[in-house]
Amino acid sequence: MSSKQATTTRLYLITPPVLDPAAFAEQLKAACGAGDVACLQLRLKDGEAPAADNAFRRAAEAVLPICHEHDVALLINDRPDLAVKLGADGVHIGQQDTPYEEARRLLGPDRIVGVTCHNSRHLAMEAAEAGADYVAFGAFFPTSTKQPKFQAEPDLVAWWHDLMEIPCVAIGGITAENCPPLVRAGADFLAVSAGIWQHPGGPAAAVQAFHQAIANPGLG
Repeated sequence: MSSKQATTTRLYLITPPVLDPAAFAEQLKAACGAGDVACLQLRLKDGEAPAADNAFRRAAEAVLPICHEHDVALLINDRPDLAVKLGADGVHIGQQDTPYEEARRLLGPDRIVGVTCHNSRHLAMEAAEAGADYVAFGAFFPTSTKQPKFQAEPDLVAWWHDLMEIPCVAIGGITAENCPPLVRAGADFLAVSAGIWQHPGGPAAAVQAFHQAIANPGLG
């Protein structure tokens, strides 16, 4: 996940904030079996607060074998300590979470550390210089998953793609219908939650729809 995808945008799945591990495992199998998925971020919330450690543990035990069977990196949201304990492939941290340097110290040089940068070129440059494996920009569209405080535009992705080798993740309300401008701008990854798990046709149909949109994003 740390190497830049020059021509192909990939899917970066984010779990629902609350899930039943056994039921979600079946959804994940369907999604991963429908096409290429780069990674899964385990993002569990109890309201605005992170879920209890046991909830992360139970979820990780259910999804980690599926992820590794399909060559999907498992990232833990906000908690580098749990990423180490649970044997995850990395962590995603926000601007108010564990500082990058501490996350890197805990995970070591070989696991993934990605950083939320909102709509800020300055934060993204700082994260890249510090050694982040990817930067995440958003929100690009309204989302029901969380209340975004920042609005980003596709030209931010295009600027980053033209300038930097470190991959960028586009996040926030992304669906198969609205993603083509981000694909055309050069997003390396599309981070999707509701657009997969709440798709009326199910997660497999959602993944297939995304791959069709990625393959044929139009001319802009």
